[in-house]
Amino acid sequence: MSSTAGNVQKRPHAIVIPCPAQGHIHPLLMLAKLLHQRGFFITFVNSEYNHRRHLRSHGPSSLDGLPDFRFETIPDGLPPSDADVAQDVAALVESTTINCLEPFCELITKLNNAAAPGGPPPVSCIVADGAMAFTLKAAERFGLPDALFWTTSAGGFLAYTYYKDLMEKGYIPLKDMSQVTDGYLETTIDWTKGLKNFRLRDFPAFFRTTDPNDFMLNFPINETNATKRADAVIFNTFDALEQEVLEVLSSSYPPIYTIGPLPLMMNHVQEKSLSSIKSSLWKVDFECINWLDKKEPESVLYVNFGSNAVITAQQLTEFAWGLANSKKPFLWVIRPDLVAGESAMLPPEFVMETKDRCLMSSWVPQEQVLKHPAIGGFLTHSGWNSTLESIAEGVPMICWPFFAEQQTNCRLSCVEWGVGMEIDNNVKKDEVESLVRELMDGEKGKRMKEKALDWKRKAEEATAPGGSSYLNLDKLINEVLNK
Repeated sequence: MSSTAGNVQKRPHAIVIPCPAQGHIHPLLMLAKLLHQRGFFITFVNSEYNHRRHLRSHGPSSLDGLPDFRFETIPDGLPPSDADVAQDVAALVESTTINCLEPFCELITKLNNAAAPGGPPPVSCIVADGAMAFTLKAAERFGLPDALFWTTSAGGFLAYTYYKDLMEKGYIPLKDMSQVTDGYLETTIDWTKGLKNFRLRDFPAFFRTTDPNDFMLNFPINETNATKRADAVIFNTFDALEQEVLEVLSSSYPPIYTIGPLPLMMNHVQEKSLSSIKSSLWKVDFECINWLDKKEPESVLYVNFGSNAVITAQQLTEFAWGLANSKKPFLWVIRPDLVAGESAMLPPEFVMETKDRCLMSSWVPQEQVLKHPAIGGFLTHSGWNSTLESIAEGVPMICWPFFAEQQTNCRLSCVEWGVGMEIDNNVKKDEVESLVRELMDGEKGKRMKEKALDWKRKAEEATAPGGSSYLNLDKLINEVLNK
């Protein structure tokens, strides 16, 4: 259905709200564009803080949108700030949970009041981030269907659902923080259906606290439980990749719709006007593509720790010299706020050593980078967007998980899917060098590349017309959002 077809008043109107963090905005915006392509009027809701960041990065017209794809804002409840950095995750999700319901309801009321003849249609459904389950109360108040989009892997979501059992059995929270390093996290948990022989350290990292009342320990328990009240659960994954996990979840949750990988689904969006709407909160450096154009096929390692990871100056140095000593070309994304409490300064000797084979950037168009023929591997924090984008392009990974369910994604990538190698949390330059060489030139690296290409083919099948993800998007629209 064309986005311009039919009387505007009769069109479905989806209000789409991500958790206000970069890794959540990106997939929610892709889904919003896919819905627009299928005839929906879209209102996309950013936090005021992120709205200002976006305008600074892309200019005052970057969120003008289209007549039927509009942007609105609500406050996130945190103290006002104009800093150009990722907000503290715990403070952000606690604040949105407590403070965002009423502003969100006021926005729906405002949109409905504006629905005069010839104007936008009234809101007909909510598509909300799984971490914004307060929207379920808004859906009940306005009598709207609410589909919760969990931007985690399905495996990451399932791992969160076991938090309650892990607490009741006394595994978490930790008795003492020394358990992070004394071998306790190697404890095997053999009763978690769908997650085979997981160790404690393979579960999302929010349990690494001694406080049973810690907000981020209890938040996943509350949100995954609230998800049972949703009309649908959406995952940015595909059936072949996480079949067993999805089967386990389907017995306890509302209808599940797998619609990924979303970057491949976006290949079906024909509306050129939507390409001007960007999801990045940072200014994007496209010069890296010209640099990659000059490199040999599969010769470059791409290094990016995502939008939230904060590392120490020592870890930065270990990574730097490991990359330098590998003698491989690399493209390294170093955000201004990557290093805790200081700017990310690298030794002059490192800069001299790598000047002919290294490009550093503050932010890049990652999907474009990963599909570039020069890329041979990805050193990643194992965030779900990065992991799935890498799988979609057949790129093997070195995994250095930072927080949340990145530990789970790392385990799945390295053990279940055969496309990753884990690097020790206590990173050392010799290990970095060794793993980079193995990934780019070694026998294990070759096997991982073959496996990654196999998953890429399956991802392409899922997102092609008639594929499982392609059909699931239509089912989501017909069975839930247009109900």
